[in-house]
Amino acid sequence: MPEHQDSAPVLSGEDQARVDAYISRGVHSVDRKPFRPWMLMGVIVVVLTALSFLSLVIARTKGVV
Repeated sequence: MPEHQDSAPVLSGEDQARVDAYISRGVHSVDRKPFRPWMLMGVIVVVLTALSFLSLVIARTKGVV
């Protein structure tokens, strides 16, 4: 078994052109906004707070609390 310093396979020019063409079309060519984890956390906190408040209101109107 021959030993290579670089374990990544090298594509021929034709294969690399096919890969580049595939990546540049369809779903891969759509520019996306960067993922913002703090925005996601904020939305989750707001939704959970709203649902908690709604459950308290429902419980009070039904005489549970």
